[in-house]
Amino acid sequence: MDITFIITIFLIGFVGSYVSGMLGIGGSIINYPMLLFIPPIFGLAAFSAHDVTGISAVQVLFASIGGIWSYRNSGHLNKTLILYMGISVLIGSVVGSFGSQTMSENGVNIVYGILALIAAVMMFIPKKGLDDIPVDQVTFNKWLAAILALIVGLGAGIVGAGGGFLLVPIMLIVLRIPTRVTIASSLAITFISSIGATAGKISTGQVDFYPALIMVVASLIASPLGAMAGKKMNVKVLQVILALLILATAVKTWAGIMS
Repeated sequence: MDITFIITIFLIGFVGSYVSGMLGIGGSIINYPMLLFIPPIFGLAAFSAHDVTGISAVQVLFASIGGIWSYRNSGHLNKTLILYMGISVLIGSVVGSFGSQTMSENGVNIVYGILALIAAVMMFIPKKGLDDIPVDQVTFNKWLAAILALIVGLGAGIVGAGGGFLLVPIMLIVLRIPTRVTIASSLAITFISSIGATAGKISTGQVDFYPALIMVVASLIASPLGAMAGKKMNVKVLQVILALLILATAVKTWAGIMS
C-alpha cells in the first residue's frame, strides 16, 4: 500500500464516520459511493461492489461504537426501541450478508440504490411537531418497529451497511420518534445490525482487511467528533443535511448503474 492509498482511504473513512456520529447513521450511505468512485480518480485500483460492502460493514461497526460512546450519558438512548429494532435488524443483516455473496456486482449496487432512494423520499416528508414530544413520553408501535427493522436488516446486510440511513427516516416518519432520540438510538441499533453484517461478510470472504483497518482507525477518531458536533446543532439542520446527503447519494448511485 502506498501513501496515496492510505491517505485516500483514511479521508473517506474520516468523512463518513464524522457524518455518521453527527446524524446517527453508520456512514455507509457516504462510504459506499466514495469507495466505489474516489480511488480510481487518484489512479488507484477500483474496489468491486463486494469489496466495498465488506469494508463498509467493518467501518460501520466501529463508527457506531464511537457514536454510542458520545451519547452514553445524554438520556437519548431509548432502551426499548433499541431492543425491539436491534434484535430484528440483527437477524435481517445476518441473512442479507450471507445471501449477498451469490449476487452480481450490479445487483448489489441496485439494492443499495433502491434503499437510498426510499430513504431520500422519506426524509423529505414533513415532520411537524416531532420534537415537541418529551423524551420520557416517547411511545411507538413495538411490533411495527420490529418488522420494519427486519426488512432494513436484510437490505443492509446485502450492501454491508448498518441500515442507519434507512432506520433514521423510519424512526422519524413512521414511528414518530424525536430527532435527538432517533439519532442516539439509531447508532445503537446500527451497531447491533453491523455485528451481523460484519460476521457474514468476513465468513464469506468479502472483506479486504487492509483498507478496512484504515477505515476503522478513521472511524474511532471521527465518529465521536461528529457526535459532539451533532449535539450542538439545531435538529432541523440535522434533518436537512441528512435528507440532502441521502438524495445526492441516491442520484450518484443510480447514475452509475444506468451508465
